[in-house]
Amino acid sequence: MKTIIQPEHLFDSSQFGYSQVVCAAGNTLVFLAGQVGWNANGEVVSSDLAEQARQALMNISVALEAAGATIDDVTMMRTFIVDYRPEFVEQLLPVYQDFFAGKQPPAQTWLGVQSLALPDLRIEIEAQAVLAK
Repeated sequence: MKTIIQPEHLFDSSQFGYSQVVCAAGNTLVFLAGQVGWNANGEVVSSDLAEQARQALMNISVALEAAGATIDDVTMMRTFIVDYRPEFVEQLLPVYQDFFAGKQPPAQTWLGVQSLALPDLRIEIEAQAVLAK
């Protein structure tokens, strides 16, 4: 079970695709490896940051399903973005909003990094979930 808390003295972050506080109770913790913008064949889908983010989030959905979880069970995400600049928010925010449409988003942190495992990768997203079973 996941409970979202919006503290009165913190800004409402839901418009940016994340929650300020997430409390979770359950029996199974699910930790996903960082997911990147490549398909099942290990091919980078695009050089475009938003397209890579969209693919990484789709990969997260697949990994969650394999664990018996859904997007609703995600409690925390960390997003690593190569050579991060503030204008990337405009590119990424719609992708996250689409992914969490109609759902309460998890807590989330975005981090700028120098590079990822391979030079064509621009973004990596890791997630944690809690299952009640």
